[in-house]
Amino acid sequence: MGLGMVPLGLAFGVLVTHAGLSWWWASVFTAVIYAGSFEFLLVGLVAAAAPIATVALTALLVNVRHVFYALSFPLHRVKGRGARAYGTFALTDEAYALTSGDRARTWSGRRILWLQAFLQLYWVGGATAGALLGTLVPDGITGLDFALTALFAVLAIDAVRERRGDLPTPLLALLSALAARLAVPGQMLPAAFALFTAGLLARRLATRRRAIRA
Repeated sequence: MGLGMVPLGLAFGVLVTHAGLSWWWASVFTAVIYAGSFEFLLVGLVAAAAPIATVALTALLVNVRHVFYALSFPLHRVKGRGARAYGTFALTDEAYALTSGDRARTWSGRRILWLQAFLQLYWVGGATAGALLGTLVPDGITGLDFALTALFAVLAIDAVRERRGDLPTPLLALLSALAARLAVPGQMLPAAFALFTAGLLARRLATRRRAIRA
């Protein structure tokens, strides 16, 4: 997973320099913000000098999924306030995907923290290298804008394989995304999250009713 983040970091670093920002902004974004998908959006917002309210609203909409991550992330295994603070800060999609599977149920808090630290080092290193080499990459290169989408696709495939008996959940997510794309294309992300959450709640209520009747 860490090696997979290197080319993604390179793509982000190249994007930073091509947006007209200094190379060291790539290191600052990845070390201080450390929110991959939002960082890609933040480059455009910073380059356009967007108002701080717009930046804050965008950060909320993009990263609201982390509220749900926290419900099952094994932070209780991490000891110490400082360690827990970093564990909360470094709760990324990749870290959650690796620690939410059955194989991670026996991992210690130390292993979880080291995993998160190495993931961030890969991310910061890749982005810094990409920014330093960004001037050597032509503006017309294709595929860099798809790097983040490809990473999420791989994480989704791994999640489906991990929970083969829970196929309706990814199917519900796909239907929610398609419905939001057709109904409100300009606000697809919040609409898809709302539909997906409503679908999960409806399924939960239906399951409880069947259990009570049984």
